[in-house]
Amino acid sequence: MVARELGKRLKVKVFATDDLAQAKEGQTIHEIFKSKGEAYFRDLEQSIVKELSAQKGIVIDCGGGVILRKENLPVLKANGIVFYLEATPEVIYERIKHEKHRPLLNVPDPLGCIKEMYQQRLPLYNQADHIIDANDASIEGPVAEILKKI
Repeated sequence: MVARELGKRLKVKVFATDDLAQAKEGQTIHEIFKSKGEAYFRDLEQSIVKELSAQKGIVIDCGGGVILRKENLPVLKANGIVFYLEATPEVIYERIKHEKHRPLLNVPDPLGCIKEMYQQRLPLYNQADHIIDANDASIEGPVAEILKKI
């Protein structure tokens, strides 16, 4: 939602890597994970990041796992500014607890899983150019903060 609002305000196109992956495969992310595995999905995601990063004047909305491939962050930074929208695991859980399409969270303890992924990914997230507090339910704060930074 932050990316879409940012795109509106900047009058630029917004591309979501997860949406593009689903469109290219004709499957949901859950189906891609189930039929082809996470490694295949990360390969697909990496090719999308490389393709999008070659463009100028766009907003790229990346899924939270995009940083798991070490090649993605330098590619994103080469032609743009990377923002990490930081939220606590508890806030993330509250936002997504009713979503069933997240393959990594279809487990008995999704909050525990989110906390574990958060700890594993945090050092990678912290390599972003800017860290924006996104704990508030409103998207206005993060959008305003990003606009100040760019």
